[in-house]
Amino acid sequence: MSAPQLTSRDWLGKASAGLILGFVLALGLSGLIAWSIGVSDTFFSTRGQLAMWSMSPVWCLILSLCFLFRSGGRAWGVLGLASVIVWASVYAAGMLG
Repeated sequence: MSAPQLTSRDWLGKASAGLILGFVLALGLSGLIAWSIGVSDTFFSTRGQLAMWSMSPVWCLILSLCFLFRSGGRAWGVLGLASVIVWASVYAAGMLG
C-alpha cells in the first residue's frame, strides 16, 4: 500500500495553523534567540534588532512549510506541540517570570 499523496485539500486548516501557531512559534523562537545571544534589556542594540527581525523569516518559513502536512489537524497538532515546547524553553530560560 502506497503512502497517500499530498493534496490541496484542507488548505484553510493548514494555512490557519501556519498563520496563528506559526506566529506563536516564531515569537517564542525569537525570544530564545534573544536569550542565546545575550540581549538583556533593550531591543535597540544590534543584538536586539537581530533577535527582533529574525521573527519574520522564521514565520514565513513556517507558513510556507505548513502545506506539507497531510491534514489541517496534523498541522495544528505538530505546530501546537512545537509551540508548547518552545515556550516551555523560554520559561525555563528565565525570560518569563
